[in-house]
Amino acid sequence: MNRTRTAGLVSAAAMVAAALTSPAYAQAQNGCANATLHGVYAFQITGQILAPAAVAGPVSGVALTTFDGFGNLTQIDNIVHNGSVPVEDWRPATGSYTVNSDCTGTFTFTPAPTNPADAGPALKVHFVLMNAGAQILTSVTGSPNTPPFTASIVSTGYRLTIPPPGVTLQ
Repeated sequence: MNRTRTAGLVSAAAMVAAALTSPAYAQAQNGCANATLHGVYAFQITGQILAPAAVAGPVSGVALTTFDGFGNLTQIDNIVHNGSVPVEDWRPATGSYTVNSDCTGTFTFTPAPTNPADAGPALKVHFVLMNAGAQILTSVTGSPNTPPFTASIVSTGYRLTIPPPGVTLQ
């Protein structure tokens, strides 16, 4: 009986030690900052705009966002809204972000399409960073501008590994 109890305690201690040395625990203990969110991230976006009725409908798409580690971002996206594809393949945007020490944060960006048909409001996004900033979970919470809208749009982004200039991946 003692041997079984000792083995159980050793197993439990090993699991606690593994949890305390995991990247997720280290991230929570060490905290996050703007520098945690840096690099190029690929996002898959899904959801819907709920109101006002004039713009309500499903939304899906992809985005490629570059975070500079200092609170600035640039993005290109291709978003299908209500089954309508964008006029230009990749709509550019610029914005800013703030990462809190608990690895949550917000970013706001404003689309800057070359074709006015692809215009859209500035968007405010809440996020949680995971895996030392290599993954980001987001939720669009509206626009900092008027008119306001209600949406249920989420995305998951992953930091890409991009080779330095002159290096080719095979």
